[in-house]
Amino acid sequence: MWDSEMITMLVDGTVDTLYMTLMSTLFGYILGLPMGILLTVTDKEGIRPNAFLYKILDFIANLVRSIPFLILLILVIPVTKAIVGKSYGPSATVVPLVIAAAPFIARMVESSLKEVDHGVIEAALSMGAGTGSIIWKVLLAEARTSLLVGVTIAIGTILGYSAMAGVVGGGGLGDIAIRYGYYRYQTDVMIVTIVILVALVQLLQGLGMMLSKRMDKRRA
Repeated sequence: MWDSEMITMLVDGTVDTLYMTLMSTLFGYILGLPMGILLTVTDKEGIRPNAFLYKILDFIANLVRSIPFLILLILVIPVTKAIVGKSYGPSATVVPLVIAAAPFIARMVESSLKEVDHGVIEAALSMGAGTGSIIWKVLLAEARTSLLVGVTIAIGTILGYSAMAGVVGGGGLGDIAIRYGYYRYQTDVMIVTIVILVALVQLLQGLGMMLSKRMDKRRA
């Protein structure tokens, strides 16, 4: 059974899983980072409090995060078809992954930015720094180590979500595990896919933590 065709399928599945994870993380941050910044800035203790905008963003983040990913995957099929043209495969899976990841990332960004010492922010305000300067030169700069740690957490979470997408033909290692390990009772295939998934998570998170530690040392 472990012929060249099976090995090629596992390699392709690994590549597809990495593609889904990294693309979803990228687009998740394109949406989630600004959302997290806005949640921080418009909070009642933020530099530009705006209760109305904060409540809207807070509601959206809580609503999407409360929907289990498998259900969300099915709910957004029409959106996926409109964007990608189909509802299955790695590229199609990126759409629901981004929708699920963006609010999660926004909350992590918000948490990281709120860890920044208020004294530093007040000092910048007293020197006449504008909102944009405070966001870029104070909040993001001071929280960069925490933000990088958040990236590693996000990657691990999104990779896990991508494996769940195999239930509906999302592609990648999750799809292989379900098709061969579950439907065909080939336990050895499922074990191998699990080992690869765990190895990918450890590798990506290890690289992220190493980078965050280096950034922290440079900051010191």
